[in-house]
Amino acid sequence: MKTALIFGFSGLIGNHLYDNILKETTYYKIKLFVRSKIKITDPKVEVIYNDFKNLDNLTNTIIGDDCFFCIGTTKKDTPEKKEYRRVEYDIPVNIARIAKKNSVNSFFYVSSMGANSQISNSYLRNKGQVEEELIRLNFKKLAILRPALLLGKRKAFRLGERIAQFIMTKLSFIFIGKLKKFKPINARDVAKAIINISKNNYEIKFFESDKLLEISKNN
Repeated sequence: MKTALIFGFSGLIGNHLYDNILKETTYYKIKLFVRSKIKITDPKVEVIYNDFKNLDNLTNTIIGDDCFFCIGTTKKDTPEKKEYRRVEYDIPVNIARIAKKNSVNSFFYVSSMGANSQISNSYLRNKGQVEEELIRLNFKKLAILRPALLLGKRKAFRLGERIAQFIMTKLSFIFIGKLKKFKPINARDVAKAIINISKNNYEIKFFESDKLLEISKNN
């Protein structure tokens, strides 16, 4: 029986992931790390509140077996450059370092298609740099998820994303062969894939959209 640590519970993937983990009999305890008050009464769930500005306060709580990291932001929501860097790079890297120090066996990180530490795009560059640091930490099990455009209804309305979802869904027929990894994927399928990855051993560390969709269909 294991303990799951979830960061980014309120997000599109994180919420589906929580629902899936809650149903898993392999986890006797779930720790949710959140900033805002939430109403959860399930006895197997422990809610840990933190603003993620002083991560040292979490050292004694980031203890468990599998750590799932789904926190992310956008330039629109976090326009200040230093704060954007803190959310996209500092938080995941420092949480991973604490998890490694506390002997957490597995780390699952939601990155992005196109992540690259050398690219000019700050979003993809931050993701790529986090990936490199996670590899250096050498977890017993590491899975880096690189989904394409996510499908699903977010709590916060994003007009640009809704338009992109509509257009890309209509053009989904073109994503065949080598283009499969660019096909939009439902957040629900990403969450299912993460669960299946946590249960099985894969030789790869990076999972693109096409592989995630394939794995999500495994029983």
